Amino acid sequence: MDALTSLRVFREVVEAGSFVKAAERLDMSTAMTSKHVANLERQLGVRLLNRTTRHLSLTEAGSVYFEQCSEALDILQAAEAAVGAQTAQPQGVLKVTAPGWFANPTFAELLVAYQARYPGVLVDLRLENRFVDLVEEGYDMALRATSDPSPSLIVRPLCRMPFMLAGARAYLERQGHPRHPDDLARHRLVLPTYTNIESVTLSGPDGAFTVKHQAVLKTNDTAMALQLVRAGLGLAYFPAWIVEPELASGTLLRVLPDYSAFSPSVYAAYTSRKFMTSKVRTFIDFLSDALSDRPPY
Repeated sequence: MDALTSLRVFREVVEAGSFVKAAERLDMSTAMTSKHVANLERQLGVRLLNRTTRHLSLTEAGSVYFEQCSEALDILQAAEAAVGAQTAQPQGVLKVTAPGWFANPTFAELLVAYQARYPGVLVDLRLENRFVDLVEEGYDMALRATSDPSPSLIVRPLCRMPFMLAGARAYLERQGHPRHPDDLARHRLVLPTYTNIESVTLSGPDGAFTVKHQAVLKTNDTAMALQLVRAGLGLAYFPAWIVEPELASGTLLRVLPDYSAFSPSVYAAYTSRKFMTSKVRTFIDFLSDALSDRPPY
């Protein structure tokens, strides 16, 4: 957790007289403001605030600390004003977390283009299919595909990401090509462990049908699921960015192309608008502009 941000949040909480008012001023969730103050108390080993349901007050240690940190923040603010804005070009390490399936040609091209435009930013991209606490694990931002973004974060929608059901030609010739969602009952699915799609609603020209899937194998790795489907183990749902090249080359065939499955939005998620750095802002703006130019699926 960023110590300087925690100091600023602490001062805002004291001056506002409550976590709720401070959160509103900072454009940050109340839970996040509380985490920042708790982080300071944990680092210092003392309680800074007395909290009741109706009242908030500084402890003796908190009063001393508030005076010192306020003075330090004023000095920093004066220094920033003297220097002016940060350098014209953003710089530094940008730590980003995203699902594993972001390892695909489309997103790789976007990263190459961003780096060419902003060479001073080193993108530290961690791909993993698990929930990541941005504050606790020190991330600047996250890219997430979900229909229910976390209320504790600031989110900006970037694009929609349809998931498509696909299988290998050899598997489909052996097991049969489904013509209707009901036909999936006799097929085996490679399912992810990081989300629940034991049943999926498919919508098509003759209505919506909820299908319960029979898992032949589960994995938390999308690349592994792709290899298993290529090898003919069964069918799987893949995000469009992953499966489009496979469909174009004929390596995989789309199953039930007239029926659409789930199509979550891809969001950029971060903790606070007020303390957004130029590297975060430019990365999100760049992705938003680039993805808005892509044709809709």
